[in-house]
Amino acid sequence: MSASRTQFYLDKQNAKWLGVCSGIADYTGLDITLVRVAMIVLTFVTSGWMLLAYLAAGWLAPKKPIGLYQSEDNAKFWQGVRSNPKRSTAEVRSKFRDIDRRLADIELMYTSRNTRLADEIEQLR
Repeated sequence: MSASRTQFYLDKQNAKWLGVCSGIADYTGLDITLVRVAMIVLTFVTSGWMLLAYLAAGWLAPKKPIGLYQSEDNAKFWQGVRSNPKRSTAEVRSKFRDIDRRLADIELMYTSRNTRLADEIEQLR
């Protein structure tokens, strides 16, 4: 069974203690230092309740599978999907429109009566 890329995982590879903060940073795309500082501040503000939530998350959440993302771009894409699926869909549509437009330009260039292009193709043969 393949791992879900939209699920929260503990990130043990970048962990300082249990990997909860690094998992939150990976899940949301936020800077890990910002998440750790926020966790410390919230622990003091909530009189230690946040520490209990941290321990519960560290005990209950699954570890992130090795090789979940093949590249940094892939990780950024899935972070965007988790944060706002509609925005991600719009970005994918925009990329497909751009690719479609470029392919149409290539097709127009190839099928038109462009003697300069025909001469360049003949030179390559």
